[in-house]
Amino acid sequence: MNNIIVENHAIRRAAQYLRMSTVNQEFSLDNQAQYIKQYADEHHYEIIYTYDDAGKSGVTASGRHDFNKLINDIIYKEISIDAVLVYDVSRFGRWEDPLEGLYYKYLVEKQGVKVIFCADGIPENSSETPFWILMLLTSAGAFSKNLSQKVFAGHVNLVNRGFFQGGIPGFGLSRTLVDCNNNFKMHLQDGERKSITTDRVVLSPGTKEQIKIVKKYSICSYSKAITNI
Repeated sequence: MNNIIVENHAIRRAAQYLRMSTVNQEFSLDNQAQYIKQYADEHHYEIIYTYDDAGKSGVTASGRHDFNKLINDIIYKEISIDAVLVYDVSRFGRWEDPLEGLYYKYLVEKQGVKVIFCADGIPENSSETPFWILMLLTSAGAFSKNLSQKVFAGHVNLVNRGFFQGGIPGFGLSRTLVDCNNNFKMHLQDGERKSITTDRVVLSPGTKEQIKIVKKYSICSYSKAITNI
């Protein structure tokens, strides 16, 4: 490739890939980009292209538009680069099967493009490098699985305590916002969401008209059931 020579060092062309699944300051796209820029400067890379997936899970490649575009752009020679710079292995993906992560890394490196995880300190061109990458991919996937289990358990606990966990309430019901001590704060209209993480949502009776309709049809259903006995 046509690299620029600066102070006896070849400046190599690179693309950076950024990803975060939630609004997490530690892994914000800006923080990742700053760290990658520092790595690029120290290792004589020029970042030519940026691909980013904000708010995307790393468990799979499905739904990650820029990740898939990056892979395809490299395979089909839409871009000419020497390396893909990623903050760390977990930003590349928290694959359920770590071999899937190795597969995508292989696809890229098969085209003569390195995949570098800047913050992981993995030695380049070492016989132990594949082992370290597989270990980190396995660890990243396990973290995601454990986190999912903890989140599910948390939702179950809140449901058991009577808190609504999202979706559209049934006819005749409305959503009410309460604080951490279960004290009333306000009725939520369609499209409104809580803004404080410690607040909770419970279901309450809907409008008087809705309640009348529910009672009417409940009585009709009960009468039909009695008649058919």
